[in-house]
Amino acid sequence: METAISGAYLCSYFQKMLKFFAKYKTLALVMSILSVIIISAIYNALAPEPQLRIYQPNDVAPELVDTTLQHVKKYHQIADFSLVNQLGDTITQKTFEGRIYVADFFFTTCATICPIMTQHMGEIQKNIKNDPDILLLSHTVTPEIDTVAQLQRYAQKKGVIPGKWHLVTGDKKEIYDLARKSYLVAKDQPYSPYDLVHTENFVLIDTQRRIRGFYDGTDPEAIASLLEDISILKKEGQ
Repeated sequence: METAISGAYLCSYFQKMLKFFAKYKTLALVMSILSVIIISAIYNALAPEPQLRIYQPNDVAPELVDTTLQHVKKYHQIADFSLVNQLGDTITQKTFEGRIYVADFFFTTCATICPIMTQHMGEIQKNIKNDPDILLLSHTVTPEIDTVAQLQRYAQKKGVIPGKWHLVTGDKKEIYDLARKSYLVAKDQPYSPYDLVHTENFVLIDTQRRIRGFYDGTDPEAIASLLEDISILKKEGQ
């Protein structure tokens, strides 16, 4: 008899509980969603913003760095320079003052990696063309061939926007020193002190003339990463 009463009591209790939860299930669902939103907001507020590494010569493969700089672990910056762009204008570090820029090395008669690199630089240009704080800089490694007139023809053919993307020529030693001692993207030719092998690397430079990233200029995924990293630099105020 007692067992029957207990069973009836438990059945009644569970029915009341089910009615209670059914009555407030909408409220419980809303509270659960709000809890998730609040927790996510707190996490995002406390999570540190992503920041890009600052590269030093000591961080880069030795074959890409001049021997005089391979030991350097801090304070590396792009050196002062004076070159001439496809319009015949003198381009110096002042041109890029307070701006983020992407640099590379190429030559107009290159038939291997350069056309791909130029195409990808063009895609970057398309993405940043309306942002005055970001520029592009391509150095020829054959200045004896790539005159101002040759660079201008090449620029017109490739859709280079004047003032946004500078194709530069100038003193060969200065260009090679920039590649080896500033941007850290070229290998020495062992048989010639005045020759080098440029790499496919694009280099991301911040407003303080520091290297913030290296990217394979022939790889579409690397270009996508470069564009993301430009956004990160913008948030950093760099």
